[in-house]
Amino acid sequence: MKLGVEAALVRGEIVAGDVEVDDGVVVGVGLAGGKRGRVAVPGFVDLQVNGFGGVDFLAAGTEEYLRAGEALLLTGVTAYQPTFITAAEGTRIDALHAMPANGARPRILGAHLEGPFLSPERLGTHPQAHRCDPDLALLDRLLEPGRVTEMTVAPELPGAGALIRRLLERGVVVSAGHTNATAKEAHEAFDLGVSTVTHLFNAMRPFRSRDPGIAGVALTRPDVYVQMIVDGHHLADETVRLVWAAAGGRVGLVTDATAGASNGGGTYQLGDVEIVAVADGPPTREDGVLAGTVLTMIDAVRNVHALGIPFEDAIGAATAVPARILGRTDVGVLEPGGPADVVVIDDRLDIVHVLCAGEERVVARD
Repeated sequence: MKLGVEAALVRGEIVAGDVEVDDGVVVGVGLAGGKRGRVAVPGFVDLQVNGFGGVDFLAAGTEEYLRAGEALLLTGVTAYQPTFITAAEGTRIDALHAMPANGARPRILGAHLEGPFLSPERLGTHPQAHRCDPDLALLDRLLEPGRVTEMTVAPELPGAGALIRRLLERGVVVSAGHTNATAKEAHEAFDLGVSTVTHLFNAMRPFRSRDPGIAGVALTRPDVYVQMIVDGHHLADETVRLVWAAAGGRVGLVTDATAGASNGGGTYQLGDVEIVAVADGPPTREDGVLAGTVLTMIDAVRNVHALGIPFEDAIGAATAVPARILGRTDVGVLEPGGPADVVVIDDRLDIVHVLCAGEERVVARD
């Protein structure tokens, strides 16, 4: 099947010509034909999705994952990490067991555990009652289901070094977040193997001239990826441009989406926390603290592109960079022989088609 596109984004480069897929695989690019104004790009990869389409993943079962998955596909996401915020141990273990195995659509890459080993000073919306200092026995119980691919940790906490080493031994990507780490503590964590930062600048020690904290260190270290929420609320436009100027090529977009994303305003759950989503702003707790977003990945791409970031780089931040953060070569790419996880976008940056494993999930609207 040919996709009818004018060009494709292949390994970060625009290649003129149509794309052909067969049996779930991209079999050709640069082919004759196609329709002007349409570009095929890799399916989006979102590393931080708390919920979507009315579903909170911490309390989701099979039917809820199916409903949320269909909503995610409509926004171009073909692979993602369900993200579980800090909650009771039993709740999180049940959620890990309930998460669908490989074969789901979109592809479920594994779970992102955000906490519970977070700074008490930088909790954001995470409930204090379930926060704790690093505990290897608890970590082992959380890892026992074998479904965790990323964990957010405050690396300055006592015992965090041993925790980080255990996670790395188990093949889990360690991200620094909800942290009050100083620059010195940040360097020590990155030297130990922490490789990325959760929602840069949000819920972490502020950047100051003589105390740059973990954000300043992450921006200056070429071996560290930064993850960023670009919804127009979590970061100022100037901050987004500054991050791109300092760390272009290692910035991954995340949505930090909650149940209200693609589901309209209203009251939703984020784990134990009740949040309110409105049409023109981010979800909040009752006390006004930000509680994730209702952002979609296609809107994140549009937002960064509108700030002057080249199209290829904006798409890369939603595809290739998140894949590199997880060390995955089977998602976030569009190339012959690769998986047919493809989003077709028109010249208005609207989604026309979405294919996941070669299956068409969004039909052309013209």
